[in-house]
Amino acid sequence: MDISVQQWPWFAILARTGREKTATLLLENAGYECFLPVSKCMRRWSDRMKEFDVPLFPGYLFCRMNPHNRLPVLMTPGVIQIVGVGKTPIPVEEKEIEAIQRVEKSGLSAMLWPYMQVGHMARIEDGPLRGLTGIVIKIKSGMKLVLSVSLLQRSVAVEVDRRWVSPAHPVRSTAHQGTFDRSIPLSVDPRHPEAA
Repeated sequence: MDISVQQWPWFAILARTGREKTATLLLENAGYECFLPVSKCMRRWSDRMKEFDVPLFPGYLFCRMNPHNRLPVLMTPGVIQIVGVGKTPIPVEEKEIEAIQRVEKSGLSAMLWPYMQVGHMARIEDGPLRGLTGIVIKIKSGMKLVLSVSLLQRSVAVEVDRRWVSPAHPVRSTAHQGTFDRSIPLSVDPRHPEAA
């Protein structure tokens, strides 16, 4: 059975926390194209520091699959369900997955971030993320580009050089209308530890 004959959409798969990597490997071994976005994390042991990968979206991975043939995916150890409405899987926007893949390939520092729908949209004009558009926020350590997976209502933030950023357009909301000004602190979740 050749699963990759057709380019199926991406779907978000809810997996048991801590089993995302195992579920991804099992699905890939079965012939599915999967994507598990990760970031580097340092942990201190009693005698040393160790770097390891942690999922950017804990409990989730992404898989290209035929939504009418879900049983093989659902039977995979570690998989809980396919994200959707009721029993109907809902695909993830292709451009959202592409943006997260670009961030991971860039090698830039990325982290889980509170989901954002409101802020100043900007386009990255230079650097490894050239061409991406997202919400830009200013924090004390610099600027971050926030990219979201709307279906999951989850976001990741990646550090960007302010020289790479140019204004795009305001997000569809009446709450934050106006022009882009690099000197003004943009909307930040005050509960986030890095918020200024």
